[in-house]
Amino acid sequence: MTSSVAPAAGRRGAGGGKAERTPLPASLAALLRGLPLLPAVVLLAVFLAGPIGYCIYYAFTDMQLTGASGTHFTGLHNFTRAFGDSDFTNAVELTLLFVVGSAVIGQNTLGLALAVLMEKASKPVRSLTSTVVISAWVLPEVVAGYLMYAFFYQEGSLNAILHFLHLPQQNWLYTLPILAVCLANVWRGTAFSMLVFSAALSDVPRELVEAAEVDGANAWQRLWRVTLPVIRRSILTNLMLITLQTLSVFGLIYTMTRGGPGNKTETLPIFMYQQAFQNSLIGYGTAIALVLLVVGALFSVVYIRLLKVEDA
Repeated sequence: MTSSVAPAAGRRGAGGGKAERTPLPASLAALLRGLPLLPAVVLLAVFLAGPIGYCIYYAFTDMQLTGASGTHFTGLHNFTRAFGDSDFTNAVELTLLFVVGSAVIGQNTLGLALAVLMEKASKPVRSLTSTVVISAWVLPEVVAGYLMYAFFYQEGSLNAILHFLHLPQQNWLYTLPILAVCLANVWRGTAFSMLVFSAALSDVPRELVEAAEVDGANAWQRLWRVTLPVIRRSILTNLMLITLQTLSVFGLIYTMTRGGPGNKTETLPIFMYQQAFQNSLIGYGTAIALVLLVVGALFSVVYIRLLKVEDA
């Protein structure tokens, strides 16, 4: 009796268990995992890939503000015209000078210096410095440009200070315009670098700094041989971000000088705007915009490769 019941119970147990779930194909599983990203992909396609596609198309045409009905495909004509244009060459040179002077050297160096100094300062000094520096950063670009115009103008704040000190004055926006806009961009953008480096310095192991101090290293040696190697990834990341941001600066320069006097502050964004909207040459202006996009991509590739070298 017992022996006949046991096999039956075993058979019921085996037959009554849950059936194993058939695994989904790998491609379908990957598709389902990526489904939540679909809205973001659609938005990127509409607001990023779409405009870039139109930019690429118009760069090879002679489109003007008179309308699209007279638009014709012109091949590489806009690009050959640009590279043969002395004004375009001047804009490229000024853009590189503006990026290197105000971002790579100015914002990066001053931001690091402020972060290092604030690390040693008292809390009230840190709070006051952060408030002053960040206030310039959060201002709209046009407002910051107007304030810097009022500072560097011939009858502005800078000359008033020089007059009070009995020092010679000059029209800074006329005699040294590229220096004025570089200093304005440093003033406005240093806060970002300062915040990046402040966060990076807080992650530097204290035991490394203390060990270097015990070995007799002074403050400069500790910074150069200990701190900077530890935060080098943050330095490269900061350089990439501020370089891309500075390449697109338009409102600050346009508010201060409108690219003048002459073309002494006519960077690529200003030159592109003037060709596209003042001269009505949409195709030519779009080709310049595409060149600016490529320049930004090249800078990004260089910085990313340097970051990969650091990882290796």
